[in-house]
Amino acid sequence: MYARPMLGRGSRLTIAVAVAVASFPSLVRAAETVIPIAGDVPDDGLDHFRVPFEVPEGTVEIEVRHDDLSMSNILDWGLEDPSGRRGWGGGNSEPAIVGLDAASRSYSPGPIPAGTWNVIVGKAQILDPPGQFELEIVLRDAASATLAPQPERQPYVPSPALVDEPGWYAGDVHVHSLESGDARPPLDEIGDFATSVGLHWVVISDHNVHTALDFLGDVQPRHPGLLFVPGVEFTTYAGHANGIGATSFVSHELGQPGVTIEGAVQAYHDQGALFVLNHPTLELGALCIGCAWDLALDPAMIDAVEIATGGLEPFAGQYTESAIEQWDELCAQGLHVVPLGGSDDHRAGVDLSPFQSPIGSAATVVLADRLDAAGIVEGIRRGRTVVKLQGPDDPMVELAALQEIDGDTIRADEVTLTAVITGAAGQQVRLVENGASAGTQAIDEDPAMVQWNVTAPAQGQDRYRVEILVDGERRVVTSHLWVEAGPASSDTGDMDTGLDESGGTTSGGGADSSGSGTSSTGSAGASEGADDGCGCTTTDSGGRAWAWMLLMVLGARRRHRPGPLLRSSP
Repeated sequence: MYARPMLGRGSRLTIAVAVAVASFPSLVRAAETVIPIAGDVPDDGLDHFRVPFEVPEGTVEIEVRHDDLSMSNILDWGLEDPSGRRGWGGGNSEPAIVGLDAASRSYSPGPIPAGTWNVIVGKAQILDPPGQFELEIVLRDAASATLAPQPERQPYVPSPALVDEPGWYAGDVHVHSLESGDARPPLDEIGDFATSVGLHWVVISDHNVHTALDFLGDVQPRHPGLLFVPGVEFTTYAGHANGIGATSFVSHELGQPGVTIEGAVQAYHDQGALFVLNHPTLELGALCIGCAWDLALDPAMIDAVEIATGGLEPFAGQYTESAIEQWDELCAQGLHVVPLGGSDDHRAGVDLSPFQSPIGSAATVVLADRLDAAGIVEGIRRGRTVVKLQGPDDPMVELAALQEIDGDTIRADEVTLTAVITGAAGQQVRLVENGASAGTQAIDEDPAMVQWNVTAPAQGQDRYRVEILVDGERRVVTSHLWVEAGPASSDTGDMDTGLDESGGTTSGGGADSSGSGTSSTGSAGASEGADDGCGCTTTDSGGRAWAWMLLMVLGARRRHRPGPLLRSSP
């Protein structure tokens, strides 16, 4: 199609570009200019490099065709104008096109300024060094532009709350749309499937781009029961992370001038987003480049860890165990890192391979003030989550306390932890203290209420979570409640103070106000009376009556919810 400069392996990239631009521009017709560029991948120890080209006045559309010329080497592709980033296609096989009023997926429309533009090239995998590339830059004027306008693209405006009251809301923190180079589904398909499996929200986490936000104003009204939450998968070749709530681009080109992992995390925090390690222990080599986290980062900058990620069969169980171990190691340093679960869905639940997973598998349930993006982000930030390893139909457990909870922390010398469990009759509940099992007991009824009396440490904090075991295997994991010594505070009239003094609630979770409950008391380390193996004992009739009253209170609150929070799949 075009001549390629004959360059030796040692030739400089700048020479290749200069020769290409000077010698090879050709007029296909008066309104379209084609610039071929070819060269070697520079061996400079960096993960990215730039290939410049000049854009003249009067250009209204640019198309970039690219080829890594190899079956073993893998290059990624992006584009920037003189002012900054225009998109990141990553592994997109199709050309990138940007115009005044439209752009291909993963790229942003807008003015086409004259001056020096750059194709950004990522060295995803170089097995046959030095690697080579070919580019074909097509510059078009108004008469030859190819893209139709996209009036559905609008500046992102956060959606009003879909439900304006506190509750447990089920969602998926890790969903890709077609704006990710390796994903297929448009936002409407994501919304339809997520709604069908009973979710209330999904985080759109495309690779290093926010272009899906352009379409949310058009799509969100068609899905009144499903909230689209902004996000991004910060994708590097040494680790992936989620910027939940992020709406502004942060450079992933670590090693480039001024680009560091610490600076990137701070940039997410500065825009109010959470920084979450995605599938941090998933080491699959070329099957998932950079999936395992291998970047040196101050652990205090990590807000959350994805302890369960879908689409990893036959590795899912092994991965989840190792991810939970890493989460526990972070928490053992005194860091209030929050557990999350997401599907990493790339196909809106259809045509799945063994390495793919439908939206909602895994799922995260968040105790939030309201169902909007800010509410979901803040609920996660406060550490009130429940991770369902297989999906929203897993059992639900609402971990709370009789004492006041400030975010995720209880300050009292003696604390009574409570767990209201639904959908788990015949299974087991386990209390986990500082990462170790503090005992397991059977769940006999649905709903059930279990409680444990624990004592604050003399110094520092102890952390507690609850896990539901289904057929002996961990299926549901709560975030931690942290206990430290302090003045006693009790409010049994509003035990679910997990949303602090603003008036939270532990409503939802699929339980109604009917049915019987069980109440158990005890200590995380010592039993009272008949031991069932976890240091918990069944109370007398007075204790059971107290538990019944508690369940009735929770049930009454649920009746004020606008319909069930967690729906079963159809």
